[in-house]
Amino acid sequence: MGRALFLPIQKTTNKMIEKAILERAEMWLQGSYDEGTKAAIRRLIETDPKELGDSFYTDLEFGTGGMRGIMGPGTNRINKYTLGMATQGLCNYMTQCFSNETLKVAIAFDCRNNSDVFARQVAEVFSANNVHVYLFESLRPTPELSFAVRHLNCHAGIVLTASHNPKEYNGYKVYWNDGAQIVRPHDGKIIAEVKKITSPDEVKFEGRDELIELIGSEIDEAFYEASVKQGFDVPGKNDFKVVFTSIHGTSINGIPQVLEKANFKNVWIVPEQAKPDGNFPTVVSPNPEEPEALSMAIALANKEGADMVIGTDPDSDRIGIAVRNHEGELVIMNGNQTGAVMTEYLINQWRNSGKLKGNEFIASTIVTSELFMDIAAANDIDCPICLTGFKWIADLIREHEGTSTFIGGGEESFGYMVGDFVRDKDAVTSALIACEIGAEALDRGSTFYDELIAVYVKYGFYKERLISITKKGRDGAAEIKQMMEGYRTNPPASINNSKVVRLLDFQESIETNMETGEKSTIDLPKSNVLQFYTEDGSKISARPSGTEPKIKFYFSVKSKLENKSDFAQKEAVLEKRIDEIIASLDI
Repeated sequence: MGRALFLPIQKTTNKMIEKAILERAEMWLQGSYDEGTKAAIRRLIETDPKELGDSFYTDLEFGTGGMRGIMGPGTNRINKYTLGMATQGLCNYMTQCFSNETLKVAIAFDCRNNSDVFARQVAEVFSANNVHVYLFESLRPTPELSFAVRHLNCHAGIVLTASHNPKEYNGYKVYWNDGAQIVRPHDGKIIAEVKKITSPDEVKFEGRDELIELIGSEIDEAFYEASVKQGFDVPGKNDFKVVFTSIHGTSINGIPQVLEKANFKNVWIVPEQAKPDGNFPTVVSPNPEEPEALSMAIALANKEGADMVIGTDPDSDRIGIAVRNHEGELVIMNGNQTGAVMTEYLINQWRNSGKLKGNEFIASTIVTSELFMDIAAANDIDCPICLTGFKWIADLIREHEGTSTFIGGGEESFGYMVGDFVRDKDAVTSALIACEIGAEALDRGSTFYDELIAVYVKYGFYKERLISITKKGRDGAAEIKQMMEGYRTNPPASINNSKVVRLLDFQESIETNMETGEKSTIDLPKSNVLQFYTEDGSKISARPSGTEPKIKFYFSVKSKLENKSDFAQKEAVLEKRIDEIIASLDI
């Protein structure tokens, strides 16, 4: 390629705009876009060439689950036009798949700025394509949308959300007729149809009001009832105390109602965070993985003497839990810990209820703790492993439909799914199960924290940690790509003075025995993930996030835990080993 071309722009002192970027922006200025969009583009040209470049340097990718990005004008942004073009492509594909049927779609949206507006615009495109739309009248949790798709016999579902991303983001998640996010072969075929739409002139924006049906309380009640049915009649509910925060999100329409139906009497809601607000004014990040996001709830829990804190992300699929340790302090469980305790609890409850018939399974993902596999093996239950993301767990449920029964499954990123009535991670039902575990333990003189330690004693003490490195914009994307290429082409021979014995490259679908050089095929869809197993049993995974400008590193180490009294000492040893691994990789 030749030297990059740049054009000077007036009112941008000492700044240049790439010719290709300017040409893409000019196409929007001359095209069938509204005047507000054009005015915003002109402001970027005059005042913010870097933002203009990030907005137009590429097309916002419609990936295997939909789209997520920063809101604003441009080809690489979430806006009416990028959403409209994606919806038109989806409509075209649905028409091909269900040619002789009256098409139906359910649409939900979260608390984010513009989510309600985007949801209506998307509904209008669907209706303009003769699709009957069930549009939630106000914000609802993502798991309720998954439930609604199946409950209303829809062909597809859409949620307008960017999950736990910062406030400037929004997104568009696509679900298929089983209530799960799209996977092969539909994902690739939908992407192909979306790519065929190259101009908003190809989008049918003029909606048909008679095909847009508002839904609300009737679906709510059905969802709440179905959620409560996943639980068990355990003692201790009258005494167990929990503080809940929706962190300004959708779970305010879900978790309090389900806990009330399940007869939990002592539930406090953080008042400052109960009102949905896309600016998330009381937190730095609306992500329950971040301790700061639960700080107000923890303060209220300490005031009220609560046993547990529960917080969720904006669309209510991720759940963060804090419980009291042996010193009486509230400590936040990571996703692996919460998931492991829930899995042990569900298996035991199924066994005690006579529900285990010998054909049940749980599920986990490649970057999640291998503790899940150990729990399954010890209980003679299958635990297939899939790629990161609950769409792949839902895909396993689809594959086993009619032959095996799904108990539950989770991944490290604070997500869990209970049963198969919802086909995505579900913070609403997970909150119910977490409270049941706490209440039943309290009744026995135990705690959720003690139940975690008991799992470690029984199956092995796994300790995990996640490091996320943010690299924003196109420069950041290039840097992340370079980091992965470096690990792939020049993998470390040892990590923390322990020889690397296995290398798994999920993008190339190859596992390599680093001692013998023998290679074998990984029987999973391709994904940009690398995993290193060392001689001392450590596991290190690297993957770029599919939804955020981040590269993530997952660390897992293991030891035996002979008895509960050794927990603190063993934990310190494992934490030190992770510190040393991170230092050896210079991350």
